[in-house]
Amino acid sequence: MGEKQNISGARIRQVRLQNNLDQVELAAALNVDYGIKLEQSDISEIERQVRSLKDYELEAISKVLDIDPIWLLRGDN
Repeated sequence: MGEKQNISGARIRQVRLQNNLDQVELAAALNVDYGIKLEQSDISEIERQVRSLKDYELEAISKVLDIDPIWLLRGDN
């Protein structure tokens, strides 16, 4: 396995599950609310840290999940 492509994937997955959203629902919300076209497979790759995450994607994901984008980047530390 290669180098991790993002540091937020695990926290995105954690909050998505806490919000009872599946990857398809998150992808749909990003498309409908923010015009960001990500497939379920893209969400999976982000969460597994094999796909990099653009800043505007992180911002939109944080809004859909109602979580501080800084927490997605840094966690509680």
